Amino acid sequence: MWRSGSVGGATELRQAFKPQRGLFITAIVFSCAVNLLMLTSPLYMLQVYDRVLGSQSEATLVALTLLMTALFVIMAILDHLRGRILARIGAGLQVAIDPRVFKAALARQSLAPDDRAALAAQRDVEAIRAFWSSQAITALIDMPWAPLYLAAIFIFHPLLGWLAVGGAAIIFAMALLNQRATRQNLLRASETALAADRTADRMRTESETIRTLGMTGAAFDRWHRTRTVALDESIIAGDSGGAWAAASRGFRLYLQSAMLGLAAWVVLQGELTAGAMIAASILMGRALQPIEQSVAQWPTLTRAVEARVRLNDLLTRVPPTTTRTTLPRPVARVEVSNLTVIPPGQTIPTLRGLSFTLQPGQALGVIGSSGAGKSTLARALTGLWRPSSGFIRMDGASLDQFDPDRLGGLIGYLPQRVALFDGSVADNIARLAPTDDSLIVAAAQTAAAHDMILRLPNGYDTRLDGFGGLLSGGQVQRVGLARALYGQPLLLILDEPNSNLDNEGSLAVNAAIRAHKAAGGAALIMAHRPAAIQECDLLLVLEDGQRRAFGPRDQVLRDMVQNAGDIVGKMAPGGIR
Repeated sequence: MWRSGSVGGATELRQAFKPQRGLFITAIVFSCAVNLLMLTSPLYMLQVYDRVLGSQSEATLVALTLLMTALFVIMAILDHLRGRILARIGAGLQVAIDPRVFKAALARQSLAPDDRAALAAQRDVEAIRAFWSSQAITALIDMPWAPLYLAAIFIFHPLLGWLAVGGAAIIFAMALLNQRATRQNLLRASETALAADRTADRMRTESETIRTLGMTGAAFDRWHRTRTVALDESIIAGDSGGAWAAASRGFRLYLQSAMLGLAAWVVLQGELTAGAMIAASILMGRALQPIEQSVAQWPTLTRAVEARVRLNDLLTRVPPTTTRTTLPRPVARVEVSNLTVIPPGQTIPTLRGLSFTLQPGQALGVIGSSGAGKSTLARALTGLWRPSSGFIRMDGASLDQFDPDRLGGLIGYLPQRVALFDGSVADNIARLAPTDDSLIVAAAQTAAAHDMILRLPNGYDTRLDGFGGLLSGGQVQRVGLARALYGQPLLLILDEPNSNLDNEGSLAVNAAIRAHKAAGGAALIMAHRPAAIQECDLLLVLEDGQRRAFGPRDQVLRDMVQNAGDIVGKMAPGGIR
């Protein structure tokens, strides 16, 4: 469990790695064995050239060959196991951080829908997992063994050792130049690919609007331009990285031949045996291989590093929720005192100094022009947006004293735009966690959606997609209302509930509000249409984020009519004073 809200993202990622340390140590041990067994080939060559050929002993050759075969089989097994262990470390990391990253991305996108770190969160987790399954991690683990192989070459002859060291330095410099040359291209390719995916998601969401307004061609052109830029940046990065990888590989092969030629000259000088000549060439290839692999795998390594940076940023900005004491189920008493709310990413409050109290069994209508602050109030009451000052209490407890999921279970929220999810009608009503069919049916009946659902091809088991599938706008609104009523929430918040409903649907909403009040619940209805506030006991009038009127519904309406009449009277001929 992520208990503390004070740790940073880097600390959380390190904590997620802790359970994998045992596997990582095992992989390091296997790597030590694999790298030691890599000496099999040069030692075999050394013995064959210097001992077998000199002694003409077939028995020695057979014994050495059998030993070499056994050692290579063991090395292959250990190398395979090492790769599987590293892949499981990546899988374990994904399992460990997936829930936390998913919740953090969801929380961040609810505040900033276009946040880059949140949009790329799941891809970043996958990039880290892919890194642990790739050759990049094995190259990094094998790289510390390069000095051992270079030292062994020095034992054969200093000239050979210095050639190997010089070659290693050049290839290492190539790796650094590759990093400098491709980093920005890889970063731009990632950014533009993310932008293209975001554009495509939005256009899929608005596919009906795009098609009905004849925007398909223009939408494709806009998406295609973004995708083309992403493709171009990816090709540029691939070309640059591929060129450095090819140069590094070609230079390593050249060095092996150069090592063989220099070693042959040293043999001619009588300072080296033929077996050592072959062994030195093999050792240098093995010493330089991890460095060359790191150059070839640089895009994978870069993506993993960038992914870790973004995840660190996301987890730091969205701290983990702290463990809260479970409070008893409250009553539907809502107190708002001196509430000021500044939307995320903005500096100007859209609600200022708002206060009111709502008792169980009461419904409050909230009216005002567009931009008056109605939706801001709805988001604040659900706990989505936090107050900049003031407080919201439910039965005496501030909203942040409730676990977010538990708070969501106490609140039934119907937003202006109802979003459904892939799954059945029952899944959507039950908030994607169906446990009791009777509760699903009861919520649908209260929302007057039961008969409508029964007329669908498979009733409650009819499959829907994120766009509603077979359902009309009004039917989607009905299912959304049933979802808001599911589980008998204490506080019902309806934001423009009649926007897509006909008269029958409006009557169903009013009946649902009436039933909810009778059960001891409280309700807030944000509305433009008078039909939506028929069941309201109280009325709140918002203007520019401030309370202009509050009290019993009929009294507030009479005062509004009176004020309007006074204004008209003042504007009439002879009445201007």
